[in-house]
Amino acid sequence: MYLKKIELHGFKSFADKVNIEFQPGITGIVGPNGCGKSNISDAVRWVLGEQSVKSLRGSNMADVIFAGSQDRRAQNLAEVTLIFDNSDRMLNYDYNEVEITRRLYRQGNEAEYLLNRQQCRLKDITDLLLDTGLGRDSLSIISQGNISNFADSRPEERRVIFEEAAGVSKYKKRKIEAIRKLERTTDN
Repeated sequence: MYLKKIELHGFKSFADKVNIEFQPGITGIVGPNGCGKSNISDAVRWVLGEQSVKSLRGSNMADVIFAGSQDRRAQNLAEVTLIFDNSDRMLNYDYNEVEITRRLYRQGNEAEYLLNRQQCRLKDITDLLLDTGLGRDSLSIISQGNISNFADSRPEERRVIFEEAAGVSKYKKRKIEAIRKLERTTDN
């Protein structure tokens, strides 16, 4: 499995539709200050379910929608799609290509998630990505400053990252869900 393509439209500085294609083995995005490198990593984390506006470098979720400029009108929609090659079936999904899309509309701040162009829940996407090393907090996306944050973090915080990389997080999540169901049953 590898990330084949990122499609951005109306997300932060990407007013026009932009397609970024990758070949197997690409490891980083480099460029001068102000070219949008951080916006690309924000877009990937956003599609994978990032809910913290602060970690997306904004004050509210509508800040991810292109706000306009002197020459351009503001957009009413932000949409990002990640297209993965799944020919090795690393994702438990019976398609050679898997598209994960997130949209946010300025009107009403309505959001939607799509999996291969079919509406789904964020939970469906996070369940699909468990134990793949992908996720909004995974080591697959390392932006500026993350390495020092990792080195300075508490052991409990580092443990979460190691558990995700080792493939334990799926079982911990299932355990937490089972405990919640038992608590609800006990309450009833």
